[in-house]
Amino acid sequence: MTYCIGDNIISPLGETTELNYQAVLAGRSALSPYQSHWLLPEPFTASLFTAEQWEALMIEGMTRFESLVARSAQQAINEAHIDVASPRTVLILGTTKANIDRLQYGQPVPEDVHPGAAAHRVARWLGFTTTPLVACNACISGVAAIALAHRLLEADYYDVAVVVGADVQNRFTVSGFQSLKAVSQEPCRPFDLERLGLNLGEAAATIVLQRERPSQPDAVAIEACAVRNDAFHVSSPSKNGEGAYRALHAIHATEASERLAFINAHGTATMFNDQMESVAIQRAELNHVPVNGLKGYYGHTMGAAGVLETVISVQALKHHIVLGTRGFSERGVSGKIQLSAEHLSDDDHKPAFVKMISGFGGGNAALLVGSPPNPLKGECLFAPPLGGWGDNGACGDRTHWVVIVNNEVIIDGIRLDTTETGAALLTEIYKNEVGDYPKFFKMDSLARLAFIATELLLKAEGRERFVDCDDRAVVLFNRTSSITADRDYVASIDGDEGFYPSPSVFVYTLPNLSVGEIAMRNNYHGETSFYILPERDEKLIKIVQQASMLDPSTKSMITGWIDYPNDDHFVAELYILERGQQ
Repeated sequence: MTYCIGDNIISPLGETTELNYQAVLAGRSALSPYQSHWLLPEPFTASLFTAEQWEALMIEGMTRFESLVARSAQQAINEAHIDVASPRTVLILGTTKANIDRLQYGQPVPEDVHPGAAAHRVARWLGFTTTPLVACNACISGVAAIALAHRLLEADYYDVAVVVGADVQNRFTVSGFQSLKAVSQEPCRPFDLERLGLNLGEAAATIVLQRERPSQPDAVAIEACAVRNDAFHVSSPSKNGEGAYRALHAIHATEASERLAFINAHGTATMFNDQMESVAIQRAELNHVPVNGLKGYYGHTMGAAGVLETVISVQALKHHIVLGTRGFSERGVSGKIQLSAEHLSDDDHKPAFVKMISGFGGGNAALLVGSPPNPLKGECLFAPPLGGWGDNGACGDRTHWVVIVNNEVIIDGIRLDTTETGAALLTEIYKNEVGDYPKFFKMDSLARLAFIATELLLKAEGRERFVDCDDRAVVLFNRTSSITADRDYVASIDGDEGFYPSPSVFVYTLPNLSVGEIAMRNNYHGETSFYILPERDEKLIKIVQQASMLDPSTKSMITGWIDYPNDDHFVAELYILERGQQ
């Protein structure tokens, strides 16, 4: 169990948690219509900061994104009274695209476009001495960042974690969602019969977690967390809510149902997401628990959503209120879930809630958040490391490994005979060693590299596909995120005459699609996570791997470093970790 000791929200509704919570209580929404904004040809509705708000938020020498992250984190740090310079304190950032608005067609890639570099700049400005981590898992990034912090604290690698979820909107992100036909021009209506799509939003939210229980009687804790994959489709959720259901099951939501005041759902107001969530909740036998969504107030704030909605939900839990779902009128999903447009009073003062969220790449995540002193029996999913796990200093035994660079492939120490170099090398390996998965040719370069490396790993492993690996995790790390796909997409939206945003290119600007493709190919429903570091750091990678392997359901993991800055310089060093003998 890890405890919340400070928080903050900065959104168009206000610059503190209290201002945001009161705005939601009053039924205020930050959603507004925009016409020709960023020279986009289609109108849209979104929650955006005004020019005056940005002027007040900006920090000299920082980008919009970095300023927003730093402002929110600083307020939460001040409230929590923590020592950010301690080697036992870490900054964890959840974001989808960070400084992507700094990437311009035909121009060199600025270093701060890489999310790890942006996190490093913010961490040093705030006074951190430890290396920051970035969880880049599409829309579940914020909850994934909280889950990572929870694990690292419970595994005793740190005492305090400052978790920030943030994203800003721009021509890149809005045009991408428009290309997917997912954006509503009207205010969104989560779970409603007449819902037409999502609205985007921008915000930063911070939650500070610590291992030690605070003295406050109303302290709230993260009791359990889980990340699971649908293994269904990279941009459409499983119709039976498989990943979401598994995440709910992993945090023992059904067993805790009598303690739950509400379930805060993702509730994007898209046709398939809302339907999927309702099915997952019904499968988990949580129909009697009130469900709400906050997108009608904030829009979909992407990497900020998981943290922002958790912080608002903590406030509602403390005040014994079930917040209404703004925009909802009549249930338009098949799962028989309990919804209300109005705020309701929790007269029973139930001490816990569930936060659930889903995203591209098949990712799903869930948190069980509660108010002590009534923790679940066995109160957390993870246990401190016990040592003796493998002889390589990591969290388990490395059984097989693959190295791919632009001109060489090595499998378990043996060089594979190849003739091509660069991007053509991956195609050569596919044709010679795989050949039965034509979707390979639709993937971006990073996903192709991950796919090929994994195929070679599994071939070396010799295990029959789909046998005894249903819960295998896939956890990858890099430095440059999805920069090759980012450059391709920027080229597709350059200017007016060259404006042809491609949905198939846009979805691969999320680096976690590489782990989603692996899960789909192999029917893996375990954790799929993608982390970005300022620089490659093997010690930090092993710490995250060990924390991930402490999830009891994870018996093995495909993991390692994978980076694809361009066709002439790329590297994949992946391996299989099997849970070691204690």
